[in-house]
Parts: sequence; C-alpha cells; structure tokens
Amino acid sequence: MKENNYTKTRQHKKRQIMKKTIAIFIGFQLLCGTLAPMMMFAEGKAATTAATTTPTTTAADISSKMPTAASLNLEVSSAILMEASTGKLLVDINADVALPPASMTKMMAEYIVTEQVKQGKLKWDTVVTTSENASKAIGSRIFLAQGDQHTVEELFIAMAVGSANDATIALAEHVAGSEQEFVKMMNDTAKKMGMKSAYFINSTGLSRADMPEKYRPAEDRETVMSARDVAILAQHIVKDHPDFGKFTTIQSYKFRERDKAPIINYNWMLESNKNIQSFKKYAYEGLDGLKTGHTIAAGMCFAGTAERNGMRLISVVMGAKTEAKRFIETKKVLDYGFNNFEVKQAVASKSVVQGAETAKLKKGKSKKVAAVTESAVSFVVPKGANVDNVTFTTKLDDTLIAPIKKGQKVGEITYTYKNDQNEQKETVNLVAAEDVEKAGWLRLFFRAIGDFFADLFSGIKNLF
Repeated sequence: MKENNYTKTRQHKKRQIMKKTIAIFIGFQLLCGTLAPMMMFAEGKAATTAATTTPTTTAADISSKMPTAASLNLEVSSAILMEASTGKLLVDINADVALPPASMTKMMAEYIVTEQVKQGKLKWDTVVTTSENASKAIGSRIFLAQGDQHTVEELFIAMAVGSANDATIALAEHVAGSEQEFVKMMNDTAKKMGMKSAYFINSTGLSRADMPEKYRPAEDRETVMSARDVAILAQHIVKDHPDFGKFTTIQSYKFRERDKAPIINYNWMLESNKNIQSFKKYAYEGLDGLKTGHTIAAGMCFAGTAERNGMRLISVVMGAKTEAKRFIETKKVLDYGFNNFEVKQAVASKSVVQGAETAKLKKGKSKKVAAVTESAVSFVVPKGANVDNVTFTTKLDDTLIAPIKKGQKVGEITYTYKNDQNEQKETVNLVAAEDVEKAGWLRLFFRAIGDFFADLFSGIKNLF
C-alpha cells in the first residue's frame, strides 16, 4: 500500500513538472513572435500575509484597581472618567445606567451644528429666524420672540455658554426643518458613535411635560443617556472639533445690545475663572469645557474636560445634589486621573516594525514596498510605569498591486499593553514608506519566466 502511494506521488510530481516545462516552452515560442499575450504571466506569485508577535522584556508595572464611589468619596448617581485619545476608562461608577441628562443633551446638538459647518452645509453668519416652538421654550433661555433673527454663531454661543433652550430649538429647526427631524439626526448620530442607551426626544434635554404641547413627540418617552454615552459624545467633540474651546471657554456674552446683563457661563470650573472672586475656588487647571445640565428629574450634572501635560481627561458626573456639588465631585474624579495616570508613547509614528519591514507587491518595479506605522501608539499607564512589555501582531495586505503611493495602507498592526489589572489594545495602519511605480510589461514577463524556473527546480528538488 505504501509503495502504491509513493508511486502515485512520483507520477503526480512528474505530471506537474511536465506541465511547467510545456508552459515555459510555449512562452519562449511566443517571445520569438509577439510578447503581448505573455502579459497573462505578469502577476507573478501571490503575496502572503505576514504575522508576528514579538514580546519584549516584561517589567513590573504599577497596578491600578478601578476606584469605587466610596474610595473617591463621591455623592452622585453615576460617574465616569475617560482618557480622550485612547478611550481608556479610569473611573466607572454606574456608568451604563441610563439617566436623564438634562442640558448635557445639548452637546449632541452642538456636535451636529459644528459638523454642518465643517461640511459646508451651514455657515456661522447664516441668519436664523425664531419659530413659535423656539419662542415658547421654558427653562434656561434668552427670551427669543417669534420672528427674531440672529446668526448661527450667536445662537450657538447662547446654547453652549448659557444653555439657552430657545436658541437650541431655533438652530435645530433651521438645520432639519423641525425639531423632531433634528431629533432623528441626534438619535442616528448616537448610534453611529456607539452610544448604547442614548435616546433623545428633543434637542434641549427638557422633560416631555416641559415642551410646548403642540410640539411634543407622539411617543411617551423621555431623553436618557448613560454617563458612558455622555463621555463617548464628549470624546467625539474634542477629537472631531478640537477648536471646541472657542465657544466653551467664553465666560460671559452679551447677546443683544439692549440686554442689561450678559449671559454667564454655567461652567464654574473653567480655568479662566481663577481670577473671578465668586468662581475661583472651583476653577480647575486645564479645564476648558464642556456642558452643565439640570432638571428636577436629572439632578445636577456636568460633563467636563481638562488637559494637563499632554493628557486630556473627560469626566461625567450625574445626579449631584447641588449646583456646587457637581463641580466638587468632578474635581475628585479629575484629580484621581491626573494624580495617578499618564499617557506614554509605545511606538512612534513612521516606525519600522520588526518582521513587517516590507509588504509583497505585484506588478511593481520592486517586488516589495517598505512599510511603516501610520501614526504613533500610546497607552494610559499608572504613573511611573513603563511600556516595555508591549506586544504586537501584524497583518499585511496580500492583494497589493502597483502603482503604490507613499502613505497608502498596506496592512495593520495591533499593539497590546498589559499590566496585572487591565489590557489595552491599539490598532494602527501600516502604510507604504515610498512610492513604487508599476513595472513595464517586459520586466514582468521575464520575472514570470524566472518564477516558473524557480518552481520547476523546486519541484525537481522535492522529488529526491
């Protein structure tokens, strides 16, 4: 039986060699006549996917356990702390419980409006006419009358700084035609962002009963967001619109010349408030946003963000008992983050990765293209820890065809950082470090012939 199998194997290999020999013979015959048909050989051999894991020297890292409300002495319904660049959570206290967010809802309205401006669909100097719905808004407002006209920028400042419900509704209706159509945009955007529990019934965060009856949604539901949802939304704001501070740091704003008093920013924690007598005890170094919120159902809420030494943190507290308490509790959360953690770069941008220095390429002047990381990779680590124990896996694209442009994606690399309490992963693209032009057909032809011979000799060698 073994002998029969051996005989069959030898016969199969002989047939393979014969087929390759005939193909090469035909190729040489065509070379003597016309070479154009030989472009069928130009693909060459298929590239393969490269993968490697390279653990480095492991060193002891400072461990960090997720704190509790008791350990931070927090008096809130829920709280969260996120590092903005990585999304790493440092505090998680009932962070997935859906709660009324009050005016933190307006962060979604702010995001959509700024996206509209960014995309050229809206201009800051566009004039908006106040509708009946906007004029009937209660709560925080700038007392817009039906028919009043103001620019998008003026209304945006009133919304971001003074939490004005009427200004928010006016903007929502201008963008989408009606507030309820704008609410659809809000809910769709929330899903795209990965917000799991968020549901909006209006643009302001007011309870359904506080909306003008004529403009209430048919469904008897309320706006809810979890602290995690709010943090995700805040992360998108600071990353997608890094100039957010242009509005959120405005301390006061006179909306109309006739107004006796300006709008005062509800955010007492702005760093710029350190010189204002009534706010200086709340002013927080590096804090430049984002949004307060308050209704009877929600209690006192605040989504804050601050940056120190290159690390930006996002905090959310919900259900604080008093206006001052929401800022006092926020300080505890932010202090925990800044006092115990730092962001460390594990890999620099445009780094060459061991084992994935090149990606295979078809039809190029070169059979390979040099690969580097597209961006830097950083991790949030306990202060004093190192990132020497980072491991990685790579995956190169096996379908690359010349021409290739510098910066074009050629694969991916996933870095993993572990300490004794958590694991973080970060995936970045591997990109071409150079341009690679497409090879001429003659070069491709002879490359194909060479590959055939290489396969032929390899087949003969394997027979013995």
